[in-house]
Amino acid sequence: MFTLVLTGAGTDLGHRVAVRARAGGADVHPVTASDPDLKSALEGADVVVHLGGSVDDARQLLDAAGSASVPQLVVLSSATVYGAWANNAVPLTEAVPLRPNPDFEPAVEAGEVERLVSEWRDEHPAARVAVLRATTAVAEGYDSLLARGLRAAAAPRAAEEEPAAQFIHLDDLAAAIELAAREHLDGAYNVAPDGWIQGEEVRALAGGPRVRLPERVGARLTTLRWRLGLAPTPPGLLPYVTHPWVVANDRLRAAGWEPTYSNEEAFVAGHRPGPLATLSPRRRQELALGAAGVGVIGMLAGVIALVRYLAGRSVRVTTAERIESSRT
Repeated sequence: MFTLVLTGAGTDLGHRVAVRARAGGADVHPVTASDPDLKSALEGADVVVHLGGSVDDARQLLDAAGSASVPQLVVLSSATVYGAWANNAVPLTEAVPLRPNPDFEPAVEAGEVERLVSEWRDEHPAARVAVLRATTAVAEGYDSLLARGLRAAAAPRAAEEEPAAQFIHLDDLAAAIELAAREHLDGAYNVAPDGWIQGEEVRALAGGPRVRLPERVGARLTTLRWRLGLAPTPPGLLPYVTHPWVVANDRLRAAGWEPTYSNEEAFVAGHRPGPLATLSPRRRQELALGAAGVGVIGMLAGVIALVRYLAGRSVRVTTAERIESSRT
């Protein structure tokens, strides 16, 4: 029996963590990092679990946890803190330095939160701190911001080869968080199923063709779709569908955690069903490749026409501005 104070209890993940912790005998108390009486809410807690938020939220929580002499912290982070780079090891272990892609703000913020947590731990050597770096989280009826962004960014491919990918089911992520709290884990732990899915298999499971574009065209199109509000994909996310960032789960497995969903099962569970949902991955791939053979020329022509139109529009606007300037 232990007392667990949980931020983000109202989220899908928070609900699953609370259910698991209570089933294991924990006394769960939901809080928010903005609670003006946060220090009092944390006093007497055996474990504080922080499921995310802004850098300011993390700073407030850490300050209150220090004042309340909390003995155990569990902080949810993201595997995006490793960054998506062409020279990444496959897979990445917890010993790899963090180098989030600077243009992807969520990864940069997660890295900053980890820096604050590391400083807090140095200032409180008696406390134990577990940092869980989760890969893309998915579940039935749940669509995370990262999952939506990756799916949208992957539609117009910006690379000749599709990198491997990982997907963690929310139930398995909740189990990892509950284990870290119950077993007083200390240090950084990657949270991902065993192995990964090759890029071509992800495309087959998704059940739709993707057009491979030159990197400059893909980057320009992604920026355009973001600015026009046509996709939830900030340009900084593009490297995460271009370069590998899969992680090893050996350390968490050694602590007693076991995933119940494979990458494939988690992806299918979290992917929005469509007309191909009832077909096998192999049949999806056959249909996707066939559709790509028919539609790729038209789609690519449309992309090129759009880019040319925007370039022409930019030239016309610039010319008009110069004329107007000369008149004045």
